[in-house]
Amino acid sequence: MLSPMPPTPDPADTTTATTPLRPVVDDLMGRARTDLAELVAFPSVHGAPGREQACQDAATWVVDAFTEAGVPCSSICTVDGSHAVIGHHPGPEGSPTVLLYAHHDVQPADDADWASPPFTLTERDGRWYGRGAADCKGNVVAHLTALRALRDDDTAGFPVGIRVVVEGSEEAGGEGLDHLARDQPDLFAADVVLICDTGNVSIGTPTLTTSLRGVVNVKVKVETLASRVHSGQFGGAAPDALAALIAGLASLRDADGDTTVDGLDATGTFDGAPYDPDTFRADATVLDGVDLLGSAPPADMVWARPAVTVIGIDAPSTQNAASAIAPHAAAMLNLRVPPGIDPARARDALEDHLRAHIPWNARVTVEPEAAGAPFAADTSGPGYQALTAAMEEAYDRPVVRSGQGGSIPLCTVLSEICPGAEIALLGVEEPRCRIHAADESVDPDEIARTALTEALFLRGLAATDTSA
Repeated sequence: MLSPMPPTPDPADTTTATTPLRPVVDDLMGRARTDLAELVAFPSVHGAPGREQACQDAATWVVDAFTEAGVPCSSICTVDGSHAVIGHHPGPEGSPTVLLYAHHDVQPADDADWASPPFTLTERDGRWYGRGAADCKGNVVAHLTALRALRDDDTAGFPVGIRVVVEGSEEAGGEGLDHLARDQPDLFAADVVLICDTGNVSIGTPTLTTSLRGVVNVKVKVETLASRVHSGQFGGAAPDALAALIAGLASLRDADGDTTVDGLDATGTFDGAPYDPDTFRADATVLDGVDLLGSAPPADMVWARPAVTVIGIDAPSTQNAASAIAPHAAAMLNLRVPPGIDPARARDALEDHLRAHIPWNARVTVEPEAAGAPFAADTSGPGYQALTAAMEEAYDRPVVRSGQGGSIPLCTVLSEICPGAEIALLGVEEPRCRIHAADESVDPDEIARTALTEALFLRGLAATDTSA
């Protein structure tokens, strides 16, 4: 399934001895598909009514799979009701420890929007479709495949210590795992952390994500009248709550589409890989003739600058519209915060902006929701060097470094409780995966290459001086 190795590796390369892992990973890909089909079948949407048992069953499956792969695991019910899978296999004396992270919870999926049942893994045109096939169950399977490859290729056991952390509520903010990490930091102690919940900038382009935007969600409510009133009788003088809300929301972007929250810097630039505008248009499914947002290149806009999105609105539907003035309206806002900006300060700036720009002295209530800090990786350590070498061997091309517009709250928590650990982000979630959308899918070669990268890295790290 993977492309052949380049001929004649450098004898001085410490990873040369690991080249047999490539066919081992290839041979495991049938097992990987079976694993993914079984895991996708659990509709493990944390917090969704009626999905509690599915979430618990998904955690049980993950426990059994990693235990069978050689890392004894258990499930811990966390403070938000989610089930986190935690495991540890000590390495040889003096060896470093690597933490492998992913999550088993998924976004909701409406069957009507999908070309195939979302919780049945379905193959089309060489891709595997299903909710969580990429985000993040495909990464769970990549971890399993890497561990099995090492175990099958070397009966002596793992060359380094292994910790497994598979979260159960990442898509809902990750509160449970955050609390667990702070309460029991020994469960997370590691020299290197591999966060497998990102992916390559394109299929087959090895990518390490070095920057994550944080997130702030707020719900803004606007009230202007005690009750709904007739638009013919009172329209023109009676303040319309929905119109007031719309005016406030419109102030959050300028004519170019730049985010314009008062007091929030929106001029950052990204110093990693560029994001070609045409590629971005295709990845983001932008319709022909529709402009991209912002006065800067896509890489700056999605990786280095704040971005505010209206992700929900409470207002009369067009189907139920009446000739009446809305007395109240509400919206849920999602603000992405780049590294260098404190999310609490960003939230305060957003709240102050809304109060200042929603007109007519309407009553405005702003309720904070989920929040997560941004993250910037330190790429100077020996772990990153070993990981880069492993990834370049697995893909047979140079690694690029990219940003990620999304948020992974655990990164910030781990950087606080494990200040000496190197934290790296990679995974199977390239743009064609359409994570969080209908018809989510994964390229099986991305699972294979991610698994091979990880297996090569774990073995190569054992020969690396991590104290440097």
